[in-house]
Amino acid sequence: MSQPTFNYFLEQFPDIELPLTFSEDTVRTISRETPPLPPALIAEFLLPIEPGMADELTEFVACLRLPENKEYAGIVYWRADLLQYHYTLATFNLKTQELIDRKVIAGVSYDGEEVTQTQAVLNESLMIYQVSGQANADGEYEYKASSSTARRFQLTPSGKIVEL
Repeated sequence: MSQPTFNYFLEQFPDIELPLTFSEDTVRTISRETPPLPPALIAEFLLPIEPGMADELTEFVACLRLPENKEYAGIVYWRADLLQYHYTLATFNLKTQELIDRKVIAGVSYDGEEVTQTQAVLNESLMIYQVSGQANADGEYEYKASSSTARRFQLTPSGKIVEL
């Protein structure tokens, strides 16, 4: 494959009707219909915006492309590493192809003591509703308002992700 283009990268992300809930099962459903991202696209467009190193066990899945916008292109992808996976929303300037903003919106991580699980809903108005909670190492989730958090984010017309 020659140098991958930004448009080809965006074409790998399916158009999925919103609202969509991002949970443990979402990636299984999407990956049945979506082919794996080619390594050249991951190296060119995702690894430069990821804060952590990727290794041979790191996996990426293209989840969805946001509705067309004149200012930016928005995507959601899933990244799995050892003991964690995350859904990340990223927006790019259409003219310069530079990253505008990036936010992990859902996923699961384990720090050796607690499992933190975050689920999110992305709706038609590009609002993100996020709920997080912790479980002990045995995987027992007990809802506790004191240790659960709910947050809201809005995707602005310029492609920024702002907390409300």
